[in-house]
Amino acid sequence: QLVESGGGSVQPGGSLKLSCTISGFTSGFLGIGWFRQVPGKERERVSCVSFYDDSTYYEDSVKGRFTISGDSARRTIYLQMDSLKPDDSAVYYCNAGSMWGQGIQVTVSS
Repeated sequence: QLVESGGGSVQPGGSLKLSCTISGFTSGFLGIGWFRQVPGKERERVSCVSFYDDSTYYEDSVKGRFTISGDSARRTIYLQMDSLKPDDSAVYYCNAGSMWGQGIQVTVSS
């Protein structure tokens, strides 16, 4: 099970930090990451980290603004989102293999 927290509303240029806490087994999964989706569009991968070599991926539009990190002791991953833009508004989902979180709303608006 994946449980997200930390979403909300913020003005452009602001910051939010999303958390995803993992319960249960993740063996066999290649990594864990974040996706986002807005109504009428496909879910897109935002960032992920490999369990194999800790390499990270960032979608082009978030490079330099978002940072993915993890705390293995707390079985939690984070997505630090800085310099937020209105286009970042979406429902954000944590994903590991076939497991998905419930989704959390992020709204960037003045």
